[in-house]
Amino acid sequence: MNRITIALLAALEALIVVAVGVGIALVPLTILWGTHYGLAIDWFVFWRAAVDVWLLGNGVDLAVQLPVEMSASLGLAGSELPFTLGIALLGFALLAVLLGVRTGRRAAGTEYSLTAAGVAVLSYGLLAALLTFSAGTAVVTPAPVQGILLPTLVFATGVLIGLVWANRATGTLLPGWASRPVGDQLARIPAETRSQLVAALRGGTAAVAGIMIVSGLAVFVSVLANFATVIGLYETLQAGVMGGIALTIGQLAFIPNVVVWAASWFVGPGIALGAGNSVSPLGTTLGAVPGLPLLGALPHGTLEFGFLGLLVPVLLGFVVAVLVRQSVDKRANAPHGTARMLVTGALMGVVAGILLGLLAWWSAGAMGPGRLAEVGPNPLLVGALTTLEVGVAAALGMLVGGRRARSTGSGAEELSTKR
Repeated sequence: MNRITIALLAALEALIVVAVGVGIALVPLTILWGTHYGLAIDWFVFWRAAVDVWLLGNGVDLAVQLPVEMSASLGLAGSELPFTLGIALLGFALLAVLLGVRTGRRAAGTEYSLTAAGVAVLSYGLLAALLTFSAGTAVVTPAPVQGILLPTLVFATGVLIGLVWANRATGTLLPGWASRPVGDQLARIPAETRSQLVAALRGGTAAVAGIMIVSGLAVFVSVLANFATVIGLYETLQAGVMGGIALTIGQLAFIPNVVVWAASWFVGPGIALGAGNSVSPLGTTLGAVPGLPLLGALPHGTLEFGFLGLLVPVLLGFVVAVLVRQSVDKRANAPHGTARMLVTGALMGVVAGILLGLLAWWSAGAMGPGRLAEVGPNPLLVGALTTLEVGVAAALGMLVGGRRARSTGSGAEELSTKR
């Protein structure tokens, strides 16, 4: 295919990704428009609502000014004043990243990979701009600059991951246009230092992945254990069939946030659900919370053995470091020395702290007026404690992993000598 055809296909793929994201919210709202409201309301009200949900899912802040009548009926302190909705429904962002990875891998398989990737990202940005300017009303107004940039950056991240992933299969981590300058810069770094940095990146990322997997399992178990409470909250809301479906879709998009919150709980700081409310291993203090049935799975009261959750990042940091050390020792340019191993373990903690701190930051935000302006984990505290817990455990794991490898090697030599 020629360059123009590839560019057009890339633009079409960006359009499909945007349509999927907006359609997840728009389809149930459109059905609700027809079944519950009998087509009596302007459909563009539901279009704007769907676009607002999509933008919120990509991290865009929404400025809200409720009418006086609606504010009075809600009875929320501060709802009569302008407030911000800023908590991202990370399910939408995760979907955009995954579809972006698919786009990047397809672009890498073409003759003009840079053109395909660039056109896809630019088209996505143009569509995001059009959607942002179509969504503003007197009640809800998305931040225009964020509405253009943030969805585009989310999608571009996925495209970049897809490009790197596809090129890795061919033996290079970067596309040809970028591999030479990056390779020249990396060649200036000593081989042992490069190996040390790669080990830290791998170990820190693996530790965070392990924490997220354990957190996801914990959320699943908690939902099952509190299923009756969750269903009771559904019944209390009396949303109807289509309202319940729309609410369920919204909560599915919110599950990645809850998983990150569970990770913050394991690390120690826990989360805030409004000013004065907290959920942590040391206990749960809750007043009025957002009326989401999914939040019925939160732990209640003081957990007698809640502090044991703090062992999760410590154990994962230790185990990952042991495995990384054994892998590193097999390489010719492996770093040597106790000091280097300790530094590598500490760097694993830094990588893990940065990654989990960023996830905590993206999962938190304002969920409403007044007290609800503070919802989610404290990213700085999560990042700092993750760095400490994973870093110390990983430093010990790097030392223990080396001893284990040496003992295994000496045992093999003794066995071969006896033979």
